[in-house]
Amino acid sequence: MLACELALNGIQPLVLERRTGPSTEQRANGLVGQIVPMLHRRGLYERLTGRPGGPEPTPGHVFGAFPLHLAGIGDNPMRILLAPQQKIEAMLGERAAELGVEVRGGHELTGLDQKEDRVVVAVTGPDGPYQVEARYVVGADGGRSLTRKLTGFAFPGVTDDDSVSRTAVVDVPAELRDPQTGGLLIPGYGPVPPFQHHRTERGMVAFAPFPDGRNLISVATTARPAGDAPVTLAEVLETLHYVLGVEVPLLPPTGPEPHTLRRLASGNTRIADRYRKDRVILLGDAAHVHSAIGGPGLNLGLQDAINLGWKLAAEVRGWAPDGLLDTYESERRPVAERVVMHTQAQSVLAGPGPAVTALRALFAELLEEEVVVRRLAALLAGTDFRYAGMGGFAPDLGSLTHSGRPLLVDTTGTLTDVVAPWRDRVDLVTAPLPEGTAMLVRPDNYVAWSSSSPSPGTAELVVALRRWFGGPQLSI
Repeated sequence: MLACELALNGIQPLVLERRTGPSTEQRANGLVGQIVPMLHRRGLYERLTGRPGGPEPTPGHVFGAFPLHLAGIGDNPMRILLAPQQKIEAMLGERAAELGVEVRGGHELTGLDQKEDRVVVAVTGPDGPYQVEARYVVGADGGRSLTRKLTGFAFPGVTDDDSVSRTAVVDVPAELRDPQTGGLLIPGYGPVPPFQHHRTERGMVAFAPFPDGRNLISVATTARPAGDAPVTLAEVLETLHYVLGVEVPLLPPTGPEPHTLRRLASGNTRIADRYRKDRVILLGDAAHVHSAIGGPGLNLGLQDAINLGWKLAAEVRGWAPDGLLDTYESERRPVAERVVMHTQAQSVLAGPGPAVTALRALFAELLEEEVVVRRLAALLAGTDFRYAGMGGFAPDLGSLTHSGRPLLVDTTGTLTDVVAPWRDRVDLVTAPLPEGTAMLVRPDNYVAWSSSSPSPGTAELVVALRRWFGGPQLSI
């Protein structure tokens, strides 16, 4: 994602990828929150869905193993796109290739040395070791980031060693399928709804019947510690039996591989002490790790990339105003802190034990209030937080945002001369606006300035242009 954003802004990055091909491990199963309309703004949403049109509000989601009924709330912010991570990665890889990005598969970072004006990167590839010199290095290499370790970033936080989750792809006998919901209907127990966290006093179960025919069952508990032997389907089903109190005769998968089968012991909640040290920058899980409950990970990480891309490109191209690159951390760290907060809170609410059951009884009463549901929906979607001094997410401007460039939308025809000294960096366009008459939109689709006047004042617009896009008439 970052490589695509850099390429849209005139920078040709080099991507070093340790893997030699697509991962067969089933990880994220879709996208949740503000990243869904953001992908639509880049023209990538339809490539994932295979159908025309943008995302619509989803009628429901989950919070702490509670269903959130969103169909009736006003201005529902929640968008969801179900797509396996392999498909998302493949789509982004294709887009990067279209933009001319070089991706070196089978090439692994082994060391780096920061100089005053560059970073020297040691790499091991199929033909042996070599070096690359770069203006900047971005570590998007996961929670165990070697980039972070080599550069000396601290990674404070906590590790939860209690809970163990087990996940498997299974086949579901027809008699266990709930014809109304598509979830499970288990004799002696009752329904387990699809695409929700289902909590008991012994643990938590999630069942996901995906449109491609895969059925994923995940079960977490503190009462079944991880062993040293490889996880088996029998172990997953035994844990499911313990959590639900009845045997569930799920079957080994028969569909196309990969057939997910994994055990995850412990979980980390950590945020790097800094997102940037001089010319080395952290992105995504390299900068923050947290529980996957509620599915916020790709929303957070991909929006990190979209926030960073245009700012890093501006720095490399020479027109970035002072401090622009520092706003990557000042804007994105608070968002990560909120994700850490609500995933920790959800984990507590979904935990086992009678004390949690009492807490859930109280929380269920709060969920009867629409204002609470609306607040939680905004929290999960990432729309409850605004960057300092900024407006919110811009309205859908159609294909105008596909370019990834800053936009001044002017319906008054009075701002042409004002923006002229920035036309090398900012596109002047005319498009219908649901509110107001003019709007300055950053490449990450956030509103830097707006006006509702038929004759907009220009002083604040010029301040915003300088603040985000540098001085006028610069030679790039």
